[in-house]
Amino acid sequence: MIALQANNINKYFYTPDQFQVLKNISFEVNQGEFVSIIGKSGCGKSTLLYILSTMDTDYEGQLQLTQQIVTGNKQDQLAAFRNAHLGFVFQFHYLLPDFTCLRNVMIPALRLGKVSRQQIEHDAYEKLKLLGMADQALKPASKISGGQQQRVAIARALINNPDIIMGDEPTGNLDTRNTAVVFDILQRLCHEEHKTIITVTHDNDFAAKSDRIIEMSDGLIVDQRMR
Repeated sequence: MIALQANNINKYFYTPDQFQVLKNISFEVNQGEFVSIIGKSGCGKSTLLYILSTMDTDYEGQLQLTQQIVTGNKQDQLAAFRNAHLGFVFQFHYLLPDFTCLRNVMIPALRLGKVSRQQIEHDAYEKLKLLGMADQALKPASKISGGQQQRVAIARALINNPDIIMGDEPTGNLDTRNTAVVFDILQRLCHEEHKTIITVTHDNDFAAKSDRIIEMSDGLIVDQRMR
Protein backbone atom coordinates (compact mmCIF):
# COMPACT_ATOMS: atom_id res chain seq x y z
CA MET A 1 0.00 0.00 0.00
CA ILE A 2 1.23 3.50 -0.82
CA ALA A 3 1.71 5.65 2.30
CA LEU A 4 2.77 8.84 0.50
CA GLN A 5 2.43 10.03 -3.08
CA ALA A 6 3.80 13.38 -4.27
CA ASN A 7 2.83 14.49 -7.76
CA ASN A 8 4.59 17.36 -9.55
CA ILE A 9 5.37 19.38 -6.44
CA ASN A 10 6.67 22.86 -7.25
CA LYS A 11 7.62 25.46 -4.67
CA TYR A 12 8.66 29.09 -5.11
CA PHE A 13 10.20 31.66 -2.81
CA TYR A 14 9.36 35.26 -3.71
CA THR A 15 11.74 37.39 -1.64
CA PRO A 16 13.98 39.09 -2.45
CA ASP A 17 13.33 37.70 -5.96
CA GLN A 18 11.27 34.81 -7.31
CA PHE A 19 13.18 31.55 -7.01
CA GLN A 20 11.97 28.01 -7.69
CA VAL A 21 13.21 25.84 -4.83
CA LEU A 22 11.38 22.59 -5.80
CA LYS A 23 10.94 21.51 -9.42
CA ASN A 24 8.32 18.91 -10.39
CA ILE A 25 9.02 16.56 -7.49
CA SER A 26 7.20 13.23 -7.89
CA PHE A 27 7.74 10.02 -5.93
CA GLU A 28 5.97 7.41 -3.81
CA VAL A 29 6.75 5.83 -0.45
CA ASN A 30 5.28 2.47 0.48
CA GLN A 31 3.86 1.60 3.86
CA GLY A 32 6.59 0.19 6.09
CA GLU A 33 9.42 1.71 4.05
CA PHE A 34 12.36 3.63 5.56
CA VAL A 35 13.39 6.46 3.22
CA SER A 36 16.22 8.97 3.69
CA ILE A 37 16.30 12.21 1.69
CA ILE A 38 19.82 13.55 1.23
CA GLY A 39 21.55 16.42 -0.56
CA LYS A 40 23.71 19.46 0.04
CA SER A 41 22.43 22.38 2.13
CA GLY A 42 20.07 24.50 0.05
CA CYS A 43 19.03 21.67 -2.29
CA GLY A 44 15.39 21.83 -1.09
CA LYS A 45 15.17 18.70 1.04
CA SER A 46 13.95 20.40 4.24
CA THR A 47 11.50 22.51 2.22
CA LEU A 48 10.17 19.30 0.70
CA LEU A 49 9.81 17.67 4.12
CA TYR A 50 7.72 20.56 5.39
CA ILE A 51 5.40 20.19 2.41
CA LEU A 52 5.18 16.42 2.91
CA SER A 53 4.35 17.03 6.59
CA THR A 54 1.46 19.37 5.58
CA MET A 55 3.05 22.22 7.55
CA ASP A 56 3.71 24.17 4.33
CA THR A 57 0.68 24.46 2.05
CA ASP A 58 2.00 27.09 -0.36
CA TYR A 59 2.99 24.85 -3.28
CA GLU A 60 1.84 23.61 -6.66
CA GLY A 61 1.05 19.95 -7.29
CA GLN A 62 -0.74 17.29 -5.27
CA LEU A 63 0.12 15.42 -2.08
CA GLN A 64 -1.58 12.25 -0.93
CA LEU A 65 -0.94 10.76 2.52
CA THR A 66 -2.40 7.50 3.83
CA GLN A 67 -4.48 7.38 0.62
CA GLN A 68 -6.06 10.77 1.36
CA ILE A 69 -5.50 13.85 -0.79
CA VAL A 70 -4.44 16.57 1.64
CA THR A 71 -3.66 19.31 -0.87
CA GLY A 72 -6.16 22.14 -0.52
CA ASN A 73 -7.39 21.16 2.94
CA LYS A 74 -7.97 23.88 5.52
CA GLN A 75 -5.48 24.45 8.33
CA ASP A 76 -7.72 22.99 11.04
CA GLN A 77 -8.26 19.86 8.91
CA LEU A 78 -4.52 19.52 8.37
CA ALA A 79 -3.78 19.99 12.09
CA ALA A 80 -6.25 17.22 12.94
CA PHE A 81 -4.75 15.01 10.22
CA ARG A 82 -1.20 15.53 11.51
CA ASN A 83 -2.18 14.73 15.08
CA ALA A 84 -3.91 11.51 14.05
CA HIS A 85 -1.63 10.19 11.29
CA LEU A 86 1.84 11.78 11.49
CA GLY A 87 4.61 11.71 14.06
CA PHE A 88 7.57 14.12 14.06
CA VAL A 89 11.14 13.82 15.28
CA PHE A 90 13.31 16.91 14.89
CA GLN A 91 17.02 17.64 15.32
CA PHE A 92 16.14 19.31 18.62
CA HIS A 93 13.84 17.32 20.88
CA TYR A 94 11.48 20.21 21.83
CA LEU A 95 10.56 18.57 25.13
CA LEU A 96 9.12 20.75 27.88
CA PRO A 97 12.06 20.76 30.33
CA ASP A 98 10.09 21.00 33.58
CA PHE A 99 7.60 18.29 32.63
CA THR A 100 8.38 14.64 33.28
CA CYS A 101 9.29 12.41 30.37
CA LEU A 102 5.94 10.67 30.80
CA ARG A 103 3.98 13.92 30.63
CA ASN A 104 5.90 15.04 27.55
CA VAL A 105 4.96 11.84 25.76
CA MET A 106 1.31 12.20 26.79
CA ILE A 107 0.82 15.72 25.38
CA PRO A 108 -0.13 14.88 21.74
CA ALA A 109 -2.63 12.25 22.91
CA LEU A 110 -4.16 14.64 25.44
CA ARG A 111 -4.56 17.13 22.60
CA LEU A 112 -6.19 14.50 20.37
CA GLY A 113 -8.55 13.56 23.21
CA LYS A 114 -9.73 10.22 21.84
CA VAL A 115 -9.18 8.12 24.97
CA SER A 116 -9.17 8.67 28.72
CA ARG A 117 -6.26 10.29 30.55
CA GLN A 118 -5.65 7.00 32.36
CA GLN A 119 -5.36 5.16 29.04
CA ILE A 120 -3.06 7.86 27.65
CA GLU A 121 -0.78 7.56 30.67
CA HIS A 122 -0.65 3.79 30.22
CA ASP A 123 0.09 4.12 26.50
CA ALA A 124 2.80 6.73 27.14
CA TYR A 125 4.50 4.46 29.63
CA GLU A 126 4.38 1.60 27.12
CA LYS A 127 6.00 3.80 24.45
CA LEU A 128 8.78 4.76 26.86
CA LYS A 129 9.19 1.07 27.71
CA LEU A 130 9.49 0.26 24.00
CA LEU A 131 12.33 2.78 23.74
CA GLY A 132 14.13 1.61 26.88
CA MET A 133 13.16 4.74 28.80
CA ALA A 134 10.59 3.42 31.29
CA ASP A 135 13.00 3.89 34.21
CA GLN A 136 13.25 7.61 33.35
CA ALA A 137 9.48 8.17 33.04
CA LEU A 138 9.09 10.36 36.13
CA LYS A 139 12.27 12.39 35.68
CA PRO A 140 12.02 15.95 34.34
CA ALA A 141 13.11 16.06 30.70
CA SER A 142 15.88 18.49 31.60
CA LYS A 143 17.52 15.88 33.86
CA ILE A 144 18.28 13.23 31.24
CA SER A 145 20.98 13.06 28.56
CA GLY A 146 20.66 14.28 24.97
CA GLY A 147 20.38 10.76 23.60
CA GLN A 148 17.71 9.93 26.15
CA GLN A 149 15.83 13.13 25.31
CA GLN A 150 15.71 12.13 21.65
CA ARG A 151 14.34 8.71 22.59
CA VAL A 152 11.60 10.43 24.62
CA ALA A 153 10.89 12.60 21.57
CA ILE A 154 10.46 9.45 19.48
CA ALA A 155 8.10 8.02 22.11
CA ARG A 156 6.09 11.26 21.90
CA ALA A 157 5.98 10.91 18.09
CA LEU A 158 4.51 7.41 18.52
CA ILE A 159 1.85 8.13 21.14
CA ASN A 160 -1.05 8.55 18.69
CA ASN A 161 0.03 5.47 16.71
CA PRO A 162 0.86 7.44 13.54
CA ASP A 163 1.05 5.85 10.10
CA ILE A 164 4.07 7.93 9.07
CA ILE A 165 7.01 9.23 11.12
CA MET A 166 8.90 12.16 9.64
CA GLY A 167 12.34 13.17 10.86
CA ASP A 168 14.23 16.40 10.19
CA GLU A 169 17.87 15.59 11.00
CA PRO A 170 16.72 13.32 13.87
CA THR A 171 20.31 12.43 14.81
CA GLY A 172 21.87 15.80 13.99
CA ASN A 173 22.66 16.66 17.62
CA LEU A 174 23.77 13.18 18.69
CA ASP A 175 27.15 11.49 18.98
CA THR A 176 28.00 8.34 17.02
CA ARG A 177 26.78 5.92 19.69
CA ASN A 178 23.42 7.62 20.20
CA THR A 179 22.98 8.05 16.44
CA ALA A 180 23.28 4.27 16.11
CA VAL A 181 20.76 3.76 18.94
CA VAL A 182 18.21 6.11 17.35
CA PHE A 183 18.67 4.56 13.91
CA ASP A 184 18.13 1.07 15.32
CA ILE A 185 14.94 2.26 17.05
CA LEU A 186 13.59 3.80 13.83
CA GLN A 187 14.51 0.71 11.82
CA ARG A 188 12.75 -1.53 14.33
CA LEU A 189 9.64 0.65 14.22
CA CYS A 190 9.69 0.39 10.46
CA HIS A 191 10.29 -3.33 10.08
CA GLU A 192 8.48 -4.66 13.14
CA GLU A 193 5.72 -2.08 13.71
CA HIS A 194 5.29 -1.38 9.95
CA LYS A 195 5.66 2.37 10.42
CA THR A 196 6.65 4.41 7.39
CA ILE A 197 9.78 6.48 8.11
CA ILE A 198 10.81 9.52 6.04
CA THR A 199 13.88 11.42 7.20
CA VAL A 200 15.98 14.30 5.92
CA THR A 201 19.60 13.83 6.88
CA HIS A 202 23.14 15.03 6.19
CA ASP A 203 24.49 11.80 7.69
CA ASN A 204 25.42 9.57 4.76
CA ASP A 205 26.10 6.60 7.06
CA PHE A 206 22.59 6.94 8.51
CA ALA A 207 21.07 7.19 5.01
CA ALA A 208 23.04 4.24 3.68
CA LYS A 209 21.36 1.90 6.17
CA SER A 210 17.79 2.96 5.31
CA ASP A 211 15.70 1.06 2.73
CA ARG A 212 15.92 3.75 0.04
CA ILE A 213 17.87 6.95 -0.53
CA ILE A 214 16.36 9.88 -2.43
CA GLU A 215 19.09 12.30 -3.44
CA MET A 216 18.25 15.92 -4.26
CA SER A 217 20.20 18.68 -5.96
CA ASP A 218 19.02 22.19 -6.93
CA GLY A 219 15.36 21.39 -6.24
CA LEU A 220 15.32 18.16 -8.24
CA ILE A 221 15.42 14.47 -7.39
CA VAL A 222 18.61 13.37 -9.13
CA ASP A 223 18.89 9.79 -7.88
CA GLN A 224 16.96 7.09 -6.05
CA ARG A 225 18.64 3.92 -4.88
CA MET A 226 17.67 0.95 -2.78
CA ARG A 227 19.93 -0.46 -0.09
